[in-house]
Amino acid sequence: MAALTLQPQLMVGSPWGDFALIDSGHGRKLERYGPHRFIRPEPQAMWAPALGEWAADGEFVPGSDEDGGGRWLFDGPVPREGWPLAWNAVQFTASCTPFRHLGFFPDMAPVWDWMGERLDGRDDATTLNLFGYTGVGTLSLSRFGPVTHVDASKKSVAQARVNAALSGMDGRPVRWIVDDAAKFTAREVRRGKRYDGIILDPPKFGRGPEGEVWRLEESLPGLIADCARLLDANSSFLFLTVYAVRMSSLAIGGLLAEALAHLPGTIEHGDLALAEEGPGGRVLPTAIFARWNRAA
Repeated sequence: MAALTLQPQLMVGSPWGDFALIDSGHGRKLERYGPHRFIRPEPQAMWAPALGEWAADGEFVPGSDEDGGGRWLFDGPVPREGWPLAWNAVQFTASCTPFRHLGFFPDMAPVWDWMGERLDGRDDATTLNLFGYTGVGTLSLSRFGPVTHVDASKKSVAQARVNAALSGMDGRPVRWIVDDAAKFTAREVRRGKRYDGIILDPPKFGRGPEGEVWRLEESLPGLIADCARLLDANSSFLFLTVYAVRMSSLAIGGLLAEALAHLPGTIEHGDLALAEEGPGGRVLPTAIFARWNRAA
């Protein structure tokens, strides 16, 4: 029976060549994406900035309500069609999206590393990436075996395929699927499918390609229950991340513990975070996670 570890864990992403968290504070963060710097809202940066002044090519100014809206303001020449970045062997296009993101989530880098450690030495591992977005995680998994990438956004899946071509990985065994994650997972259960690993990064609210409504607190338990049916005692992991919700990591850890009680291993939970670059850089929390690890 998978045991829930009560002590929270911390997974901290460090700067790399194409990304760095430069500074944070007063509800904002300053980041470097390749040659460009951006300022974005960050409610968890409650301290004061370490730097006296921030110079950036663009800033995302949020709307007046908590749940949406906002716009980019530019002070420098930022390519509207995007620009190339890389994480390890994966190459992809960053761009200033209307949702304040830059086309990928840099705090996921330690998660991609962690999944790779679970599958090290494999070339036949079957993995499932739900809410796969632009495919950086999918492409990092693809060196270990076949990946099924699911996202409700045609635009995101199209960009993921472009990123695969940029990385020279378009020949790898990836199924690119535009579908509602919950409906797809339920069909996989009915088909009797199994996976060696599952990663899911669900939004707080969303709509599927046919208007399906996703509300995290209502929809997540059923999706996790179906994901559990796609795993067995020989599977390696399940990794769940949750952003921008008033929820404890212990709560989603408890959800995994209930759904995966039939499996061996350990369930851990905690925070994803990014470390500011430079000596003495602070650690900025960005999301919560829960993960099942058979080998622990």
